[in-house]
Amino acid sequence: MLTLKASYTVKPLEPSPTRLIYLSDFDQSVALTHAPTVYFYRPISDHPLNPIEILKNSLGKALTIFYPLAGRLQRTGRGRLEVNCNSMGALFLETESEAKISDFGDFTPTSETRALIPSVDYNKPIDELPLLLVQVTKFSCGGISLGLGMSHVLVDGRCAAHFVSEWARIARGEEPENLPFLDRTVLKLEEDDLTPPKFDHLEFDKLPMLIGQTNNLEEQKKETTVVMLKLSKEHIQKLKKEANEFPSVYTSSKPFTRYEAVTAHMWRCASKARQHEFEQLTSMGVAVDFQSQMVPPLPKHFFGNAVSQMRATTTSGELLSKPLGYGCSKIREAIEKVTDEYVRSSLAYLKKEKDLSKFRYSHVLGSTQGAFLGNPNIVITSWIGLPLCGVDFGWGKEIYMGPGTIAFDGKSYIFPSRDEDGSFDAPFRLQVEHMDAFKKHPEDKRFSRFSETRLTRYSHVLGSTQGAFLGNPNMVITSWIGVPLCGVDFGWGKEIYMGPVTVAIDGKSFIFPSHDEDIWFFRLPISVSG
Repeated sequence: MLTLKASYTVKPLEPSPTRLIYLSDFDQSVALTHAPTVYFYRPISDHPLNPIEILKNSLGKALTIFYPLAGRLQRTGRGRLEVNCNSMGALFLETESEAKISDFGDFTPTSETRALIPSVDYNKPIDELPLLLVQVTKFSCGGISLGLGMSHVLVDGRCAAHFVSEWARIARGEEPENLPFLDRTVLKLEEDDLTPPKFDHLEFDKLPMLIGQTNNLEEQKKETTVVMLKLSKEHIQKLKKEANEFPSVYTSSKPFTRYEAVTAHMWRCASKARQHEFEQLTSMGVAVDFQSQMVPPLPKHFFGNAVSQMRATTTSGELLSKPLGYGCSKIREAIEKVTDEYVRSSLAYLKKEKDLSKFRYSHVLGSTQGAFLGNPNIVITSWIGLPLCGVDFGWGKEIYMGPGTIAFDGKSYIFPSRDEDGSFDAPFRLQVEHMDAFKKHPEDKRFSRFSETRLTRYSHVLGSTQGAFLGNPNMVITSWIGVPLCGVDFGWGKEIYMGPVTVAIDGKSFIFPSHDEDIWFFRLPISVSG
């Protein structure tokens, strides 16, 4: 049980610029809510200073540098938002709990974890909502947690890590090291630039729905639950090896990564657990950081959303019947689409949209606001390369850092385990009716139902109706051109002719060199329905 001890508004300690800040179209097309994260720290009772005062004072200094976080959003035309840098400040709560840190077990994001982060009423006018929410909770064991909610409109994961890192540096009494680049107009097209988008940008289209459904309302109403997946280093290596078993088929340049292998595996397991039909379209959301893809690259420490929300899409049947590398290849395709040209085409696409608010969604559990990203789809966000962990405010690094909540069906994050042994944690939310099947983690026979569906055996017997029909409107032509089937001598000379005895099915043919070796032509027996 939590007890609220105090509520503060923390403003920049020094006067900061009062102005309106432009938000790029990539800032406009993300969650309107706050991204919740939580840090747990060991008991710090022997620390000479009060951690609450340290965090409050250092936050005021940090907001002097990152002053847009102390402002408020306000609406403009076309459903757009901008930041009013009015120094209204961040919400800072001080709470106490009768619980111990050990009560949180493996730190699966639950309602108890979410309570460690401030909540706001999103029904209020948007210009009344703080952009930064902070909550420090003291536990009965002496440990503390730091819960953060940062407006996703202002920051992506990289920016959040940058802010927290500089805040911690200030709390330790050090000088700020990496100042943010706050001008987001570097991602703004000129007003007279009417260049049309060069790509289709399917990531902005409606997501696949379950076959037979015309909307997602029933799926949104279903009860969901969260599991904390623990992926050992050995398991990750096994998946990566399996993903790269057919490199000539599914890869073009470099082996699939740990992220691609793990997420493709989770995607397959989710589709299997959901019992999708073979033809069911399914999509996996992939957040692709494009900061270094731009030409020239975005300024160092750019403070704004620099992520394209891409999608890998296929049918559940193909995803499950084909090797793991197939799913990886679809994810790789989505990632490799994001180039400088693609990002600029995205800006051109969004520029022509009359209302950008339709692209926003919610991080609030149970919310029906915005697009539904769940069944038959999933969204897996990688924190693998982000410096989110190891944050020391002066009393040592956290013992755990992770998301405070997993907001919707099909959502997951992947990040390095706190054990620093090469393993990953991946909290994953699914509908209750599918979770048991998902957690079984079946291995070699996990996709047998779909594998049986995909068998394409047929018969060489003329007139047979057994197996798949390969004829009209299709045909099958088998080449024997390079196969050394001819010129077979058992002791009485070579044959005068060698060829198939029958061509059994409509549309079937073989192609091979003629026995007249001095004349270059092919024989092409073909069976066609009368």
